[in-house]
Order: sequence, then C-alpha cells, then structure tokens
Amino acid sequence: MNYAPTSSEEERIARAIVDAAYAVHSALGPGLLENVYEACFCHELGKQGLSYRRQVVVPIVYDGIRFDEGLRLDVLVEDLVICELKAVETMHPVFTAQLLTQLKLTGKRLGFLINFNVPLIKHGIKRVIL
Repeated sequence: MNYAPTSSEEERIARAIVDAAYAVHSALGPGLLENVYEACFCHELGKQGLSYRRQVVVPIVYDGIRFDEGLRLDVLVEDLVICELKAVETMHPVFTAQLLTQLKLTGKRLGFLINFNVPLIKHGIKRVIL
C-alpha cells in the first residue's frame, strides 16, 4: 500500500516520543507496572514541551448509537500521535491490531506501541502508520 508521508510535525513528535521512552527506560529499566512507565513517560514528554493526555476515553458510534464505553488511549500526544504502552514479557500481535484499530477509529495516522519490559528499549518500540 502507498500512504502519504507523515508530516514534519508528526516526525518531530515521533522523535520526542522515542527520546522520552529511552529516557524512562534508561532510568528505570524493565520490571515495573505499566502505570509507572506511563506517568514517567508523560513527565518526559512534558519536559520536552509536548502536550499530552492520559487514558483518553474515545466514544464509539455503532449502529447509529454513541457508546461512551468505547476505547481508551493510553497516551495521546499533541492530539496527533497515539502511544499504547505495555509492560509485558511477550508482545502479542493483538497489541498491534489494538493500536491499528485505535488509529482507524480516531482518524489519527501515527502511533507507537512501546513495551518497557525489555532489556533494550529499541526492541520494545514499534512505530505504526496508517
């Protein structure tokens, strides 16, 4: 498939997200709960001057009915990039499918699946583009 390239703003945010993940993982390492990584990751984003929202509830419209119990985004950065955070031993394909669904339902194009429970964070970051 041929997708339009990401914008320079999306790329700037993407670099900051990767930098934030590296900073948190370098300081804390693997083995903590996801909510700890989320709080520290968001702190790092804030230090870089980025706006973010945690645990963003996105309503779903199904069969013409709006359901507020829709989905929950771990972190939405600059209202543009979705970050799905994990702290798991094994990354399952359903996690990527989850992020793809979140991107489709929100109309966003760029997302990151970040697993902090790895020896090297570079093995825990997956970039997903719609």
